[in-house]
Amino acid sequence: MKFPKQHTLQEIANLLHCEFVGDINFPIYGMNEIHVVEPGDIVFVDHPKYYDKALQSAATIVLINKKVDCPEGKALLISEDPFRDFNTLTKHFKPFQHSNLSIASSAKIGENTLIQPNTFVGNNVIIGKNCLIHSNVAIYDNTIIGDNVIIHAGTVIGGDAFYYKKRPEGFDQLLSGGRVVIEDNVGIGALCTIDKGVTGDTTIGEGTKLDNQVHVGHDTVIGKKCLIASQTGIAGCVIIEDEVTMWGQVGTTSGITIGTKAVIMGQTGVTKSVEGGKSYFGTPIEESREKLKQLANVKRIPEILNKLK
Repeated sequence: MKFPKQHTLQEIANLLHCEFVGDINFPIYGMNEIHVVEPGDIVFVDHPKYYDKALQSAATIVLINKKVDCPEGKALLISEDPFRDFNTLTKHFKPFQHSNLSIASSAKIGENTLIQPNTFVGNNVIIGKNCLIHSNVAIYDNTIIGDNVIIHAGTVIGGDAFYYKKRPEGFDQLLSGGRVVIEDNVGIGALCTIDKGVTGDTTIGEGTKLDNQVHVGHDTVIGKKCLIASQTGIAGCVIIEDEVTMWGQVGTTSGITIGTKAVIMGQTGVTKSVEGGKSYFGTPIEESREKLKQLANVKRIPEILNKLK
């Protein structure tokens, strides 16, 4: 997430009421999660296990809960609670905007796009040409939708990331300031839920088709011409490359990659990254031929035991 203008280290430290290490005029352009950071971004870290990863990342400003040696060319923001202060920055730069209209006045709707009754279109949403948005769809703020997109009834686009920190008093949510980007010629079924990125984009590539009741987690990137069948749940920060097929009731863990033209058979649990061009089945996931052989051999166990008597 980029800020509307450049800020200095001193300005951000004043906003957070925290100490800092570095030049007071050190430039800050935005904030991001560690998997999408760029130079000029703030990244937060609040556990010693991940200090080195954050300090050596592409981010040049690290929001951290301990004074450590600052890498050359970087700056530190020293915070008692980096998670809380990351939320403070999100609230400041991407505050919630109320809308009392079904289609916000700042939304831009393309030529020949049809929007059915009881649909909500939020602030700064952009919808392209020749789209069909059915009734009772909710499109949250800052969503970008391309041309020739069809979205069926009851779908929610842009919900918050399922991202929490456990505290003694309960769960504290990491606020979401990212977007959903849906490219041209995408089809989305009824009752789907697509969460926005925490600071970046959740993306659905050109020509991809989602069946009914599909969930896409925050910051996930789905490639072009994928097919995803009903009741599939995709966790956050997943990369699904082009022309992947995922059949019904597939579930994935977060932070994995599914390679180009992979086929994931129904009810598979994708517990790790998998190569493209192959078919997979089962939990834990394996190539489908191997998994089906194993299942066939399990059925032969009584026969084998009888032979051993």
